[in-house]
Amino acid sequence: MKTLLSEEELERGVRKLADSINDVYQDSPLTIIAIMTGSIVLLADLIRLLTMPLRVGVVQTSSYQGAQRGELKINADLMPDIKDREVLLVDDIFDTGHTLDQVIELMRQMRPASLRSAVLLRKTGRQLIDLVPDFVVFDIPDEFVVGYGLDYRDEYRNLPFLAALQEDDIRDVGSVVR
Repeated sequence: MKTLLSEEELERGVRKLADSINDVYQDSPLTIIAIMTGSIVLLADLIRLLTMPLRVGVVQTSSYQGAQRGELKINADLMPDIKDREVLLVDDIFDTGHTLDQVIELMRQMRPASLRSAVLLRKTGRQLIDLVPDFVVFDIPDEFVVGYGLDYRDEYRNLPFLAALQEDDIRDVGSVVR
């Protein structure tokens, strides 16, 4: 496993993101919707740095069955009403763009006053969708990353740093987790 972003770098990046969000929204009430489960650590760190009145909700997405990517499933049952509200959608990683694009489309149907997106990580060279997140904390290389909420087969979410898995790491977890 190779460290890409240290705990300190992540902390500085999230603080910079919070400063940008505070500048944009100032004192306007904001509803933050986090895409679960990977963004939960980012959400917890981020909301403690925001100064405006907040409402928080989550939407759960899933497109992986084990290590295989499949059809995106979206569960918005835990999301608060966003009609006529300022909404910020928070996600852990912007890879191909499919997940963020589909969640944004779902949320637009709920008629928020405004809708912006923030992502912790954007993988370079992977985007298949013509979408640019409003806030991007870090651009990273096209590697499989874990830590700070991101997982591989439900492992590694608890790492306080961001790491790229090497082939041996994937084999080791793959032989233990089925």
